[in-house]
Amino acid sequence: MHVTALSLTNFRSWPQLDLELAPGPTALVGANGQGKTNVVEALGYVATLGSHRVSADAPLVRAGAERAVVRARVARGGRETLVEVELNPGRANRARVNRAPVPRPREVVGLLRTVLFAPEDLALVRGDPSERRRFLDDLLVLRAPRLAGVRADYERVLKQRNALLKTAFLARRSGGGDMRTLDVWDAHLARTGSELLAARLRLVDDLAPHVAKAYAEVSAGQGEPGLSYRSSLGDAFPGVAEEAVLSAALLSELARVRPQEVERGVSLVGPHRDELVLALGDLPVKGYASHGESWSFALALRLASWHLLRGDAPEGDGEPVLVLDDVFAELDVGRRERLASLVSGAGQVLVTAAVAGDVPEQLVGGRYDVHQGVVTRVR
Repeated sequence: MHVTALSLTNFRSWPQLDLELAPGPTALVGANGQGKTNVVEALGYVATLGSHRVSADAPLVRAGAERAVVRARVARGGRETLVEVELNPGRANRARVNRAPVPRPREVVGLLRTVLFAPEDLALVRGDPSERRRFLDDLLVLRAPRLAGVRADYERVLKQRNALLKTAFLARRSGGGDMRTLDVWDAHLARTGSELLAARLRLVDDLAPHVAKAYAEVSAGQGEPGLSYRSSLGDAFPGVAEEAVLSAALLSELARVRPQEVERGVSLVGPHRDELVLALGDLPVKGYASHGESWSFALALRLASWHLLRGDAPEGDGEPVLVLDDVFAELDVGRRERLASLVSGAGQVLVTAAVAGDVPEQLVGGRYDVHQGVVTRVR
């Protein structure tokens, strides 16, 4: 799999950009603030329908424009597919495949698969649990696009249930309230939550050996990484990936904590409260790992994702596109060279850098200079 062309209209800083791409490594080189990251962000948006930098779509639309359009031509299995996504802040986004509209934008997920590593990824090991939950769920959707619907359904149910809990809290203060509606939403939360939770548990099991291998490679064997999943079910967590068992456990725990939930007006149990725990040896990475160890773990998570998706790819699809956004300037010489050696043979690698000297020799391939809204091919 590789991208042969990328076109942007009113995306971030770009009123218009048309870029031809080739397999192997390609570098986008330019000073900070020239729009390099905006280019690879657009590519990631086509793959995941989300940005690695912001949670909402509005900042992705160029100031003064009503909408933005991202088009990517993807070569896979000997065929090319044109994927187009139109971002409409405040209105429904739209998508097309080979010029034909699709009913829902999420139906384009999976047509392009990317793994992006960026400086923001340090938040994966140092940030809040929500960063690691998002990492898992984004990878789940890339691995099995149908889970985009499960994820959306769970978020919808959670939003509705939280609204009812707030209503129940207010009603309780006034001496009334009918709690029977919550029973219905408990069942919905347990059904969608168990499916999402089961998929996460399987993913963590599948990802762990890849993380161990990748960490050893980028850190030269310093430390033993570990992944574990901490559920909001607490002692009631069955520790299995069978949906029926998880659903029953969720229902039971929701019933037990309902008084606390009504008192606080928020759902206290479910995948939205869970945590992916990262460890080095017997210590958690967050709060104990050095700066270099934290970078190595973040790199290992992304490289492990890339290897996992490579192994999952249908025959003829090839490996996902790898994007390295301004990461080499953040790494010491040893980690820089090890990372470059590990990915130099990838089917397509896109690298952004402020100066050409930050791009390792192993990744010197096609190059574009980016300056004042103009992209110039150098080689």
